[in-house]
Amino acid sequence: MNKWIFGAVALAALIVAAFGWPPFSGGPSGKGVLGDGYMSTETGVQRQPNGVYQVSALTRMPDVKADMVRWWFADYLQTTEHYKRWHPTAHVWMDWENKVPGAYVGASHLVHEYIGTELVKLRIQFVPPEEILADADLKPGDVAVCARVGLLETPIYVARMCHIVRDTAFGAEMRSRFWMGHVARREGNDSVTSIEGVFGNTYLARRLAISEADAVALMVHAIEEMGTLADFLPDLHAQETGSFPAPTPSVDLQTGN
Repeated sequence: MNKWIFGAVALAALIVAAFGWPPFSGGPSGKGVLGDGYMSTETGVQRQPNGVYQVSALTRMPDVKADMVRWWFADYLQTTEHYKRWHPTAHVWMDWENKVPGAYVGASHLVHEYIGTELVKLRIQFVPPEEILADADLKPGDVAVCARVGLLETPIYVARMCHIVRDTAFGAEMRSRFWMGHVARREGNDSVTSIEGVFGNTYLARRLAISEADAVALMVHAIEEMGTLADFLPDLHAQETGSFPAPTPSVDLQTGN
């Protein structure tokens, strides 16, 4: 009997060590990020019980409307010059795969960029929000830019992300979420079962592969690039579309009042 008890405890410990607690948990959810208010952490990094690092960044965007962000991704962003304007010191090169005018879902953004001090080459495959967020339920007027993030030179997904943009009294705000450590082999635009996915999604592998410094570097990058976008997007949108939105009232960006 004692051997059976010891064996059961050892097996349970092995499962927890491999997959975290509760085991096999931790898929991204829209429950908080799509809500009306704010979550307890809107800017920061948190290690999840399954080893995934959740990276959060809140960007206030005065005089921006959520639809301008949709326009930026779907219509305007075309060249490396455009991409470098978004983050002049970190963005190096870009191209598109499967891009059609007026849409970003279904396209993949191919980029070279610095996150922290590391040059990374990524394939950011834009997908419908429900593919990333369980219980995705966007409110009218909200914009979701969601993607599976993979390596450009190896057919592997390594993360998931969503930028949720909503209009506010002062313009708009973007609530960005990244989930670092969702690993899958890619064939075309599909995830397939593989040994990389089996072992790459264990708690131990995520602990070893993703450090707090990695998560913080991504958070800082998101804050910088989206803050820069907020600075020039209203004027750029007006110049390119001829649409000049009514000025928004002066608001305290710290309180939203």
